[in-house]
Amino acid sequence: MMKIERLAGTASRLYELVAPLVMNPDVLKQNNGYPFKTSEAYVWFVGVDDDGLARGFMPVEIRTDNVVINNYYVEKDDGQLLQQLIRAVDKEFGKEYILRAVVHTRHVEIFEKNGFNTTKEWTLYRKMQKSNVTGKEKRL
Repeated sequence: MMKIERLAGTASRLYELVAPLVMNPDVLKQNNGYPFKTSEAYVWFVGVDDDGLARGFMPVEIRTDNVVINNYYVEKDDGQLLQQLIRAVDKEFGKEYILRAVVHTRHVEIFEKNGFNTTKEWTLYRKMQKSNVTGKEKRL
């Protein structure tokens, strides 16, 4: 298992870890050409191997009553790492926020195994949601 680091969206360590991935043409191609973005409204979960290299990441945008997973990446479509990242996000935010995700169709099964349900289908992606929240969601 890899170590999962939780980083603020503008932390210098985040840029250090993910720059080799987000600037890699093959990674961008896997993300259908969509660029990766971040701001102070984001928290990133980064899978780091024993050599200190990032092997995947999951940016999470914190909104008023939900969080959104979008433009994540896992090297070689590593299902175990993807599951670790999903679980880290769920542990951090799942009890206080509705979790929403824009998911590559090839990863739908992994998200479903982690309690997400499809709310909308597109050709390349699915919009999915998970809610463990009871009562009123947390407000920032």
